Amino acid sequence: MLKKPFIQNLNSPLGATFIVVLFVMLTANVSLFKHIVEIYPISLENLPFLISLFIFFSILTTLFFIVVSVGRVSRWLVAIILIIAAQAAYYMDNFSVLMDVVMIDNIFHTDAKEAAGIINFGLISRVVLLGIIPAFLVIKYWPPVTSFKGELISRIKWMLILIVTLVVIVLPFTAGYYSFIREHKITRFYANPTYPVYSLIKYASQQFSSEQQVELRRTAEDAHHVGPLSKNEIVIMVVGETVRADRFALNGYGRDTNPQLSKQDVLSFSNVSSCGTSTGVSVPCMFSSLGREEYDKNEALSQENALDVLANNGVAVLWRDNNSNSKGVATRVKYEDFQSPTLNPVCEGECRDIGMLSGLDEYVASNKDKDIMIVLHQMGNHGPEYYRRYPKEFARFQPMCMTGELQKCTKEEVDNSYDNAILYTDYFLSEVIKFLKKYDADYETAMLYVGDHGESLGEHGLYLHAAPYMMAPKEQTHVPAILWLGQHFDYTLDQAQPYKDSALSHDDLFCSILIAYELDAGMCAAKKRMLMENLDIKQLSLNIP
Repeated sequence: MLKKPFIQNLNSPLGATFIVVLFVMLTANVSLFKHIVEIYPISLENLPFLISLFIFFSILTTLFFIVVSVGRVSRWLVAIILIIAAQAAYYMDNFSVLMDVVMIDNIFHTDAKEAAGIINFGLISRVVLLGIIPAFLVIKYWPPVTSFKGELISRIKWMLILIVTLVVIVLPFTAGYYSFIREHKITRFYANPTYPVYSLIKYASQQFSSEQQVELRRTAEDAHHVGPLSKNEIVIMVVGETVRADRFALNGYGRDTNPQLSKQDVLSFSNVSSCGTSTGVSVPCMFSSLGREEYDKNEALSQENALDVLANNGVAVLWRDNNSNSKGVATRVKYEDFQSPTLNPVCEGECRDIGMLSGLDEYVASNKDKDIMIVLHQMGNHGPEYYRRYPKEFARFQPMCMTGELQKCTKEEVDNSYDNAILYTDYFLSEVIKFLKKYDADYETAMLYVGDHGESLGEHGLYLHAAPYMMAPKEQTHVPAILWLGQHFDYTLDQAQPYKDSALSHDDLFCSILIAYELDAGMCAAKKRMLMENLDIKQLSLNIP
């Protein structure tokens, strides 16, 4: 009599696990194998290694499912993972984005309005057909465990067999795997559902850790006012959203995307890098003192940021938001939500950035004896539905991509809709300057516009943003920064001109904000010294030791 095989038929939990693995490898890992084939094009020479890689990832996925599909709740875990895999596969296949911790953080901080922009027929049909329906079948028909001990032994035996097989298929290609692991780390992150599930667990762990941190640490405690007291300041900082520096005519772009700003006396810094590739990272990072290399979300949120330091030194700080939220930056300062008609008077389908200027005169009047810092957080070029980000009169570049499924549009259509949104930002910034000019005689006025991160528009097959920084293309990290200064500000654009093409980043923002308000802090001494060496700022008494 033949010895019974480990799985007599498919009507067992382990047999069902193998079916699920086969389904997932065929439907949810297209991006993984697409990227592998891009590295090792299909040829007779590469074919053995490609087959080995396919088996390698299939075995790893099988081991993952064997581990998670044990016990009475296994059917529910497998069902949830199938839905996660379907959704992750949609974004990886269509936008080449990774479901890492940053992307998951973006998902959990996406409000209903933003979610409506990314939920489309393609996503719904993909999740329903390849996620929800298979999950339902798993829940309904998952075979019961007849013998827990027997099932456990069977799983251990199969795990041993799979591990041995893994060694056998890797050994002949040791050099190839060494190169693949060392040089193509990012490609492995497309393994679905193992990496999305890992990222989700890591994200949950980080959230739990952040909830344990309750004490807010002081930053720049020694900050004190050292500048002249002749006039108070009004500075408006505009935080741009999903905006690329190379799409600004001020930086040499071939299209006239800055017809209004080009008429103003502004300075565009052409070589500025972002702290991150997503709003959830860049916004808290740019206002923190940590810098990109040392940035940690929990660390940043557990200590005071630049706005807190200003408020501690008597500056009236206001944050107005036409985006999702301040990502924790404006927790301790005055915050106003302009995403609804409650405060925003300019809402037509969606509320426009220009509405954030409404009522600012009253705010200035109520703080007339103080320095004032106003932050305006734009909706800007938030994708993928760029065509929704501007009124119809700004639809200058035609034809436009009129869907959030960017891969269905031509490159020209995507570029046109994106550039039209830049046109609207150009108009908005010119109106900010116009507002400040009303106060130029009585205040030191300034506007600083800084983008939070860039955007991929189909280059290298990538769309949107939030790529891991170590692999992110320049389109996602090269951001615009534009400065306008009033006639009484402590230094001039001519004095800032030497920095126009210098390598700058979000790391420079924290101390720049303090210096703009004539605040002296020990942690910013080096930057002040640099300013004194490169800019002839005789008006400032910087007290540098």
